[in-house]
Amino acid sequence: MTDAERRIVAAQGYVELGLFDEARAELSVLPGELQERVDVVEISLLCLMGRHSWAEALALATRLCRQEPAEPGGYIHAAFCLHELGKTAEAVDMLSRGPVSLRTKPVYYYNMGCYHARLGHFEKSIVYLERAFEMDGDLRQHAKKDPDLDTLRAQLEIRSA
Repeated sequence: MTDAERRIVAAQGYVELGLFDEARAELSVLPGELQERVDVVEISLLCLMGRHSWAEALALATRLCRQEPAEPGGYIHAAFCLHELGKTAEAVDMLSRGPVSLRTKPVYYYNMGCYHARLGHFEKSIVYLERAFEMDGDLRQHAKKDPDLDTLRAQLEIRSA
């Protein structure tokens, strides 16, 4: 394993531990050409998101969408950043324009459910959330504490009984 590869693996580990400054420090010494690698861009993006630097993270997520237009990750991250910036309608649009592969991810349906709930589209939200729960039952537990779903809590509990 090269020093650069070790640094990238270490940065991934730091992100998983929530140690975003340490992850960025590992990546900061990589040569310029390695800074453009998709995995490095994604780690940098996750660091920015972890620090709630939504505008900067959005720029990187948009870049990731351009670098890998068929991959769902950039779109999920970009939409989340838009939502956190108060641009929830744009987040829905971002996910709607994403690749078909997004529709295989429970997080796509979950986030669409959350975004529609915030926009007041409650019936749409419930349809998306039910699909997310079918795909990944653990998301139902997460939904019980998600502030985006506060307005739907009663309906979700009735439908989950």
